Amino acid sequence: MLVGERMRRDPVTVTEDVGIGEALRIMRENKIRRLPVLDRRGKLVGIVSEKDLLHASPSPATSLDIYELHYLLSKLTVKKVMASPVITVDEQTPLEEAARIMVDNGIGGLPVVRGNELVGIITETDLFKIFLELLGARTSGVRLTLEVSDRRGLLADLTSAIAGIGGNIISLGTFSSDQPGLALITVKVADVTEQGLLEAISHIEGKVIDIRTI
Repeated sequence: MLVGERMRRDPVTVTEDVGIGEALRIMRENKIRRLPVLDRRGKLVGIVSEKDLLHASPSPATSLDIYELHYLLSKLTVKKVMASPVITVDEQTPLEEAARIMVDNGIGGLPVVRGNELVGIITETDLFKIFLELLGARTSGVRLTLEVSDRRGLLADLTSAIAGIGGNIISLGTFSSDQPGLALITVKVADVTEQGLLEAISHIEGKVIDIRTI
């Protein structure tokens, strides 16, 4: 799956001369937490988050009265607090690569560009929604987590056993284990019982970490 398939198209933007109060109003009206920032020619020059705006204040604030403070805040623009240069991705970037970039850089969103044109944005909220889909969170079934040796052919054995009892696999994921040489497999299966699933996979060497119907 690629960023272009799940990004939000035509994102809400602001220009760099917009005041921070106006930028906050735009965020709240649109129920978003970050805004790509464009210059007057429409070129992407930065990105600003709700946190950036809320933490912005004039440095001499402690010596100002409330009226002076409000005046200085009204003059503070997005350009002063935005992150620049901007980390971006394009539409052909795999979603897992976009997630890695966010985690490695401690950011919650990436503008998506096509050449020099801003065409979308992908955020941590979008990735959370995809995560729910990958784990089948909105579909009922038996959820099983196994700790197994990381060996070739194990997934084929598991899926074959599930098919053998008429189970319908809703989701299947592999994850790292704390133990070297071991892996965690989480599978969610419809049209089976917990006991039936356990019996079907009893020949697979491993440890059942958790099983539940959700």
